[in-house]
Amino acid sequence: MPAKRFRKPVVVQPGRIDRDRVVASVSDAAEILLRQWPQPASKSRLTAIKACLAFIRGEKPPRIARQAFLNAAKEAKILLGEEI
Repeated sequence: MPAKRFRKPVVVQPGRIDRDRVVASVSDAAEILLRQWPQPASKSRLTAIKACLAFIRGEKPPRIARQAFLNAAKEAKILLGEEI
């Protein structure tokens, strides 16, 4: 998987309260979406997974995957913020 980094990382808390995750790339986002997501049946999660796959296939830029991940994290109420 390409390791293209996001311009601004996203901070989420997909599990335990003391386990914040800094999501700095599409591969980080895909790992959380596939392995640690709290709402597996979410439509926004599926959209974010598809956006990550589109990046991997070279069809979309990383900003599209980041935005989809950000939207899914907001919906799942695991978004803590965006790094500056």
